[in-house]
Amino acid sequence: MDALSGFLIAAIALAGSPGPATLSLAAAGAAFGARRGIGYLAGIVVGMVAVMAVVASGMVGLLLAVPGVASVVAALAALYFLWLAWRIATAPPLSEEGARGEPPTVTAGLLLSLVNPKGYVAMGALYSGFTLLPDRLGADVALKLVVLTLVITAVNVVWLVAGAALTRFFRDPRTNLIINVAFALSLVGSVALAFVV
Repeated sequence: MDALSGFLIAAIALAGSPGPATLSLAAAGAAFGARRGIGYLAGIVVGMVAVMAVVASGMVGLLLAVPGVASVVAALAALYFLWLAWRIATAPPLSEEGARGEPPTVTAGLLLSLVNPKGYVAMGALYSGFTLLPDRLGADVALKLVVLTLVITAVNVVWLVAGAALTRFFRDPRTNLIINVAFALSLVGSVALAFVV
């Protein structure tokens, strides 16, 4: 039980801390409302389940052992995050009806999770740093997957709803620009930090 408590605390801290997924969810919630951001949230969660499977299988280590692959993956991920930050920074103010453009899609959320270096580092730490069911490797991996999926979903819902609480500030063009640029810079900063760590 002590191992599960420690695992949960670490999972909440790692999944809940500001990073590309959480910050972009807050931005999506603020720009489009929580309901219109659910598809994006679902994509992020499904992508994180895929990341967990890849980390648990050891495929990340094998892939990154191939010369030059790490640099290409890092460059593609950086380009994707810069594009996402640009979209956030340049989003126009909300109209009185509350709708502007199309919210991020399930596919965008899935891609974000798959290229998010923080996700791989966090899942690697959680999968290798804790043993929940000693002598039962398959059950241990499955339990971690279920617990982490529940934690990631709950944490991401909180970030989306917290962002949606900011929606009223997105009606004023000046405030909208300030908040959008702050979210975009935070996203770029969190990605830069993830690549450095």
